[in-house]
Amino acid sequence: MYKIIKIMPNKRVIVAGSINMDIVTLVSKLPRPGETIMGRGLKYFPGGKGANQAVASAKLGAKTVMIGKVGQDDFGKTLTSFLKHNKVELQLGTVDTPTGTALIAVDDSSENMIIVVPGANAMLEKQDVEAITFNTGDILAAQFEIPLETIEAFFAKGKASGTINILNPAPAKKCNDSLLELVDILILNETELEFFSGANLDDLNNQDAIITAARNIIKLNQQIIITLGEKGAIIVNSHSIHVINGHKVKAVDTTGAGDCFVGALSSRLAAGDDLNGAATFANRAASISVQRYGASTSMPTYEEVHGIINSIV
Repeated sequence: MYKIIKIMPNKRVIVAGSINMDIVTLVSKLPRPGETIMGRGLKYFPGGKGANQAVASAKLGAKTVMIGKVGQDDFGKTLTSFLKHNKVELQLGTVDTPTGTALIAVDDSSENMIIVVPGANAMLEKQDVEAITFNTGDILAAQFEIPLETIEAFFAKGKASGTINILNPAPAKKCNDSLLELVDILILNETELEFFSGANLDDLNNQDAIITAARNIIKLNQQIIITLGEKGAIIVNSHSIHVINGHKVKAVDTTGAGDCFVGALSSRLAAGDDLNGAATFANRAASISVQRYGASTSMPTYEEVHGIINSIV
């Protein structure tokens, strides 16, 4: 049985990241280069990897702060209202640049294709994160949809205050070792792990290959979590591994599942859980999110995840 620990009010989850409006269409299959296909309808969902993670954390009970930027347009107003409604404390700037947007196609097997237009997210600067006061034990989370120098400044100030720094380097791109060395927990899917390790991981059942690839990029005392969808997740450090079994469900939209994992993990670390327990909880939360359409709107509540855990362990 998973141990339930109440959230401690002095530990916050602070997310610096992207805030997007997701524009989603359903398709029978994802298009090949040069191919035109027909979409089934058009829907608008609050999204952005940063906002998704913040909403997941807040809905699961953690005191959550979102640092980001939006435009002065209707999307910016809608997203700000949505975050407030989900009890996310906001440290937002408004700029004369369109709010970030993501164009998403979801096929009949629930796989997706995403194009992100950063917009206002690209305007989040070092001084925006350096203006925030951090407390010892706060959980900081960031992704790669905002400038890398902003993330490094965010983690550097946090590290000086005794925070736990979580990086989800998505979408994958080259970054300085000085950034990675500030990270306590690195969370990657198999595509991102391939990018950073240079390994070829065609066979996701080859656990030894995944562990070797992860250990090739570990920094001192760092924990790496590889998320593997319905196959679960693996926690790797320099001397041990911990396997989290997958939870098969009928998925309809995998958009935001990784963000759900990050937000849920952050919320449970803020509650005082150990990493293995927090990751187990996060895996269950992500399995709920893929059964719903949308990204931020698919994030489960604490009671929903607790119910799943009680019913299967």
